[in-house]
Amino acid sequence: MTNAQIPGWKQELIDGYKSFRAGQYKEEKDLFERLGTHGQNPKVMLIACADSRADPGDIFDAHPGELFVVRNVANLVPPKDETAGYHGTSAALEFAVTGLEVEAIVVMGHESCGGIKACLAGAGDTQDSYVGKWISILNDARDKIVSTTSEDGRNLQMEYEGVRQSLRNLMSFPCVRERVEAGTLSLMGAYFSIIRGVLMFADEAGTFHEVPAE
Repeated sequence: MTNAQIPGWKQELIDGYKSFRAGQYKEEKDLFERLGTHGQNPKVMLIACADSRADPGDIFDAHPGELFVVRNVANLVPPKDETAGYHGTSAALEFAVTGLEVEAIVVMGHESCGGIKACLAGAGDTQDSYVGKWISILNDARDKIVSTTSEDGRNLQMEYEGVRQSLRNLMSFPCVRERVEAGTLSLMGAYFSIIRGVLMFADEAGTFHEVPAE
């Protein structure tokens, strides 16, 4: 295949790789070698949305090995589920807590989340698709927001509430609850405004506050 026949998306990947090799990898070659040889030891697990506009590595300017990141639709943590199935987020959570022994788990929502919009539109009611079944995790939270919030403010409040729901669901996992109660693991909610480039952290009451940028 000649260069002229390479699809645009593939060429962008190739160009990005070349830039990585000439830039970050060259500058941090020793770090990559150390991580590849001796393994990872991140202090923070970050559960974020798969949305291409809200990359945790960019937002927190993280170096390789600093964040153990799980990304899925609407940054959800499901409740503990003993039924048969493929529980990707739950498996990553178990590994981070019991294997890597992270010190904190941060759940980060974001502005203009498509999963949240789908939830508010009723995608979780029929559960006739993978997305619908997954989003149904938020059905109770959605009903609460719809009954207490005007239509104009529902998206934002639902994005906040989705983070709070995931934090509650984290405590349904014994490995998480035991460490939180022992004081060896912290849980925190976060929220990122794509438009304004603003990060917010939630306090213990679940209220989000802007993080100073300077």
